[in-house]
Amino acid sequence: MKIAAVIVAAGRGERAGGGVPKQYRKLAGKSVLARTLHRLCHDGVFVGVFVVVNPADRHHVAAVEAELGTKLDTIPGGATRTASVRAGLEAARAAGAEAVLIHDAARPFVSRTLIERLIGALDAHPAVIPALPVADALFRTEGDTDPKMGEPVSRDALQAAQTPQAFHLAPLLEAFEQLGDTALADDAAVIRAAGGEVALIAGEAENFKLTTSADFARAERQVMSETISVTGQGFDVHRLEPAELMWLCGIEIRAGLGLVGHSDADAGLHALTDAVLGAAGAGDIGQHFPPSDPQWKGAASDAFLRHALTLLDEAGGALVHADLTIIAERPKIGPYRDAMRARIAALTGLPLARVNIKATTTEKLGFTGRGEGLAAQAIVTARLTS
Repeated sequence: MKIAAVIVAAGRGERAGGGVPKQYRKLAGKSVLARTLHRLCHDGVFVGVFVVVNPADRHHVAAVEAELGTKLDTIPGGATRTASVRAGLEAARAAGAEAVLIHDAARPFVSRTLIERLIGALDAHPAVIPALPVADALFRTEGDTDPKMGEPVSRDALQAAQTPQAFHLAPLLEAFEQLGDTALADDAAVIRAAGGEVALIAGEAENFKLTTSADFARAERQVMSETISVTGQGFDVHRLEPAELMWLCGIEIRAGLGLVGHSDADAGLHALTDAVLGAAGAGDIGQHFPPSDPQWKGAASDAFLRHALTLLDEAGGALVHADLTIIAERPKIGPYRDAMRARIAALTGLPLARVNIKATTTEKLGFTGRGEGLAAQAIVTARLTS
């Protein structure tokens, strides 16, 4: 069965606070939408993954694409959730999908097990959703300005719906046609309104929806409980020669010196790249960009760093901090330090406060002391899904 995924990410999420729609807020250094997509799409089981967004959020989408290192297949959303889902379903139909999983962007903890159980249930049911029994006591409220506890409500037959919700595409599209312009709470309700049946499977308590600021606090704790802290280190050396400019830590330095190397010889970014690869458990820079390969001749080293960051993301990691030391008698690093920090922060997506650059000499000893070359070492800290 060809299955597509539709991610609903067009809402405003104002109750969550934070100044931006909640799906674009950072959660332990990574946007909610990026986390959701990473959880949902890592297995490549879908013929298409369609993210329904508000056209006004294009700059937020671009930031998520930069996080993931890939272009998203975005669909303009509508005025209601129902209208947004309808747009996503049309994209799924155009992709040749026979079934669809519809998921809220604000549920970043969906598990592989839940996805597999939903897809498996589609063999026996045209529509299936995850749900959790209601555990808390329920009651109605009385009064508006000074509310009081009213009559109790039995929770025995009550369940709380979650997403992803899974459907055979043809009957779902037919149900949306019957619905017209009416807006409903979720997609299972569309099937029910058309007279169809919706099967239930057990949901997961960890798969909660981020709605309020308290939910974000809970989510931060959950992310921390699911991750371990790892470090990576890198070291690089390049020979100095007279030249118009050198590249170091992603910026140009015009001090009559250059660094000799197959690429742009940016020793700072090379050391940082190796450190990130170390945190990802992905070998070293020479394995990914061998100096014997002519395609890397003169290449900008920021491409190496971006590749390493992509590998770290694919390994379930997120960079937390970067610390670099430049070892050289010349050029003097002090005048360029702020620009270097800003460039590395931009390349890595780290806050400026989490990028540190130090400079030292070897007191005239060795090749750096004689001014023959420049060395750089880097240490990074990352959170990695345990």
